[in-house]
Amino acid sequence: MNKETIQSFTARITQASKSELIVILYEMILVRIEEAEKSYEENDLGNFDKELKSAQKYVSELMAALDYRYVISYDLLSLYLYTSKHIIKAIVKRNPLTLQYAKAILKKLLIGFEGVSKSDTSGPMMRNTQQLYAGLTYGRGSLNETYIDPSNKSRGFIA
Repeated sequence: MNKETIQSFTARITQASKSELIVILYEMILVRIEEAEKSYEENDLGNFDKELKSAQKYVSELMAALDYRYVISYDLLSLYLYTSKHIIKAIVKRNPLTLQYAKAILKKLLIGFEGVSKSDTSGPMMRNTQQLYAGLTYGRGSLNETYIDPSNKSRGFIA
């Protein structure tokens, strides 16, 4: 995963509600799997393993986040185990063919949780984070990205 993608996920995590965190985890798993497939095509098996092991850790996080007081958690667990099995198979066989099954399940779950997150009004999980506002300014021969925290009263002019 490149630096910009990591920063984007980090910014989203700081502002995410409970259900949005699950959506972000699904997206992170899918990005890691796509990066692993790209590494396999480039014959970089070291990065292929690294990306898939990261995806596997994220799937484990999804399993750990389940609330077993609800019956649906057991169904989700079986889907996560199925996904995990195919990721492990790809690592062991050093072949991305089984990843298509994992991606298919994850994409369907992602669509479902995106719908849930739209109706989630619980607000951000992280309370003491800065609100991020981003913008681009032109520099000499480049674009500069800036973040402004509106709650920081020591910035700018006070009238």
